[in-house]
Amino acid sequence: MTQAQLTIDLDAIAANWRALARLSGAAEAGAVVKANAYGLGAGRVAARLQAEGAFSFFVAEAQEGVALRAAVGPTADIYVFTGHMAGDTAAIEGAGLIPLLNSPEQVARHRAALPGHVFGVQLDTGMNRLGMEEADWRAVAPELLALAPKLVMSHLACADEPGHAMNGQQLAAFRRMTDRTGLRRSLSATGGILLGAEYHFDLTRPGIGSYGGQPFAEARPVVHLSLPVVQTRTVDAGETVGYGNTWTAPHAARIATVSAGYADGLLRALTGHGRLYCGDTPCPLVGRVSMDLMGVDVTHLPEAPETLDILCPAQGVDRLAEAAGTIGYEILTSLGGRYARTYTGTDA
Repeated sequence: MTQAQLTIDLDAIAANWRALARLSGAAEAGAVVKANAYGLGAGRVAARLQAEGAFSFFVAEAQEGVALRAAVGPTADIYVFTGHMAGDTAAIEGAGLIPLLNSPEQVARHRAALPGHVFGVQLDTGMNRLGMEEADWRAVAPELLALAPKLVMSHLACADEPGHAMNGQQLAAFRRMTDRTGLRRSLSATGGILLGAEYHFDLTRPGIGSYGGQPFAEARPVVHLSLPVVQTRTVDAGETVGYGNTWTAPHAARIATVSAGYADGLLRALTGHGRLYCGDTPCPLVGRVSMDLMGVDVTHLPEAPETLDILCPAQGVDRLAEAAGTIGYEILTSLGGRYARTYTGTDA
């Protein structure tokens, strides 16, 4: 193998989405496919989830929505989290996107540029990131309710911590702002789905759980990343490996150099902490993760390997993220463009 191989299991993504859809109860399950479906290919992923029954898709920016429209056709709903930004009008109109308006300024922009065009509303219930604060919502609600927004939503800040007090506070704020409006509502992504039925409302937004990540502990693994070994050498006790002489061989060791590094999304923070795998056998990273290469101690293997795996059944995205001091989201969305990507499972 001359190129690192990233394998994406569409069947696993579909199975995870179906499980989260079942947990959503009576609510419709949409699908979050922003950031190129968390780095895994929005077109392929969305088309498969559409075949499974997903109708509502969520992207971060209008241009993501334009690209997605070609994959899901004219009938699916595509919501844009950042709403109607300056310069987005042509994209929103041309691709039939649904901006989630985040401020009175966006309300004014949307009404002036695209009167009569469908829209949704995003509310801030305490995360202080996107959405209208309660006073702004109260001021514009009479006008907007008469226009029948397609959806009103908010986002939970601490849903991956079920016992966190913020969850109940945001739920109460969302109900206070939206009860008796008669609008279709959405509050929960993956973590919120797992909090239970009172958080589900009319539409849930499965995201990271569909891609095999926490907090959905029952998720099937979705990605497998195998790296080619470029060269294997023996280093003597006292010799060093990699930039900065950060690792010194305590004894004679066999070191495999694999073709991938931080340019491929394998974070430099894995230095001193990461492991690759030969089957189920762990092999520690040695020396610094560099731009294109990493050193791996394979002394304990019976023979020099041709490839080593960094994402595999023995080490999923969250375990690798823990070694790097980050989260599975960052691991997935950082996976680089030099990998040879292969999809397994059934396409739409």
